[in-house]
Amino acid sequence: MKSDNDISQQLAETVRDAAAARTPLAIHGSGSKRFLTGDIEGTALDVTAHRGIVSYEPTELVLTARAGTPLNEIEAALAERNQMFAFEPPHFGPHATLGGTIACNLSGPRRPYAGSARDFVLGTRIVNGKGEILKFGGQVMKNVAGYDVSRLMAGSYGTLGVLLEISLKVLPTPAQEITLTFQMGADEAIRKMNTWAGQPLPLSAAAHSGDTLYIRLSGSAAGVRAARSKLGGDLLEIGATFWGELREHQHSYFKTDTALWRLSVPPATEPIDLPGKWLLDWGGAQRWLRTTAHAIDVLHAVEAAGGHALQFRNTELPKPVHPSTLVASRLARDLRLAFDPSIIFNPTLSLA
Repeated sequence: MKSDNDISQQLAETVRDAAAARTPLAIHGSGSKRFLTGDIEGTALDVTAHRGIVSYEPTELVLTARAGTPLNEIEAALAERNQMFAFEPPHFGPHATLGGTIACNLSGPRRPYAGSARDFVLGTRIVNGKGEILKFGGQVMKNVAGYDVSRLMAGSYGTLGVLLEISLKVLPTPAQEITLTFQMGADEAIRKMNTWAGQPLPLSAAAHSGDTLYIRLSGSAAGVRAARSKLGGDLLEIGATFWGELREHQHSYFKTDTALWRLSVPPATEPIDLPGKWLLDWGGAQRWLRTTAHAIDVLHAVEAAGGHALQFRNTELPKPVHPSTLVASRLARDLRLAFDPSIIFNPTLSLA
């Protein structure tokens, strides 16, 4: 069996050869996030063999694992010590890996109250476009002057390098967690979610679907009990199932052939005048829209609301790494060239 160092060196050598020949490489793990990028042109660079937990210090709340390590394996190890990934990553498949999660910067319903995947990255080890193995960051939280390169890897979709290892901060699992439901329309739900987010309540998720507002409370038993008494609402016995299905897009809302849009807007934004079926998550900041409306109409409406939109599923449109301004696109391209001068990593991904 090859050692970790052997696999790392083999990946680096493959990249060096590809760079010399200017051969595009398509980085992939389990393929659970393929729908986000579509098919990527290039020779497949499989990183799934580079797996395993490198170190885990429960008392320090720090875990380091290789990029090809399955999320299920890591989360099981954390659960044994009553700890968790605070950003609640979606898997979108049974074999999802840590590298894919960080490369896509994916976070679940807890994101607005705990932070994104990027916020918990402490350090990374990568192979850059020259085939060099580089290490950034470490295993402690600290202030960073200039670019925090480790966190740049989160959301880069593999365009800056091949992730080898990632160190992350983890958190204790809440002592108690409940979900409350309230019957109301989207307008009132948006106001409630934003009002409650500004109060000292142990919120850990807030979503609206149909005519129901869902609020999750997490924390100490006393804190959750006091918050429930203040908010009222009805207890949802299958709360964990609801949030799991929402996170993994297994909720009935997502079972459709209609184009699915992901809208990112300021959380207090009033309902946007677009036809279709809506689902609000992240306290109103992340909005899902199933619609047959023309893409230009959706993009213009969301831009007018101060946000941006991306077709998430059921589309043939090009998928940018992340929507951005012209200035941000130029900065992203400069960064890409610094890490990957020949642009061999996932070259067909747009930086628009």
